[in-house]
Amino acid sequence: MALPHGLLALLEAGPRSVCGLRAEFEARTSAAWAPDLGAVCGALGRLERDGLVVREAGDAAGRAIYALTGAGRAELRSWYTRPVRPGPAAPGGQPPDELVTKLVLALGAPGIDVRDIVDRQRRYVSEALQDCVRQRAEVLARLPAHAQEVARLLVLERSICRAEAESRWLDHCAARLERLGRQGDTPAAHTVDHPPRGAPGR
Repeated sequence: MALPHGLLALLEAGPRSVCGLRAEFEARTSAAWAPDLGAVCGALGRLERDGLVVREAGDAAGRAIYALTGAGRAELRSWYTRPVRPGPAAPGGQPPDELVTKLVLALGAPGIDVRDIVDRQRRYVSEALQDCVRQRAEVLARLPAHAQEVARLLVLERSICRAEAESRWLDHCAARLERLGRQGDTPAAHTVDHPPRGAPGR
């Protein structure tokens, strides 16, 4: 899910309050959709339950402060390296999809090269596209006539169209990052992974 891992990404820079996380998530993702406080609190509760974040003493205003744990940092690094499986499209007013969230939060993240994320996703999408094309060829070879076969064909063709569209967008992302790199203004990773400020010891 985009929100829980997005919160981990924001907490890598240091402890944050619920309100601060919500505001920063909206600002960093440039999202028309912003998670409400209930969604952020719920996600933080699950992350705390799983040992990925820890609640620290409140700030001067009495607001709870959350910080990243060692396990949370490891999960964040794993998330950055995992390809994103396709999910429902995100129309206006709905949460941004996980891949977009991952890319925008990876820009400038310590120890992360956003170009590597794009390359991994391109390989994943290419393999998924080839698999869908193969399955479609198998269905067409049987000359589908029954409703169930036609339905499967339509689903496969929808998956093919989405994979082709994502592949074109990822090609554009790769080209954009390459141009920025040539200009010496690339948003790639830092080479040193600094520990988050104020993160609790393990």
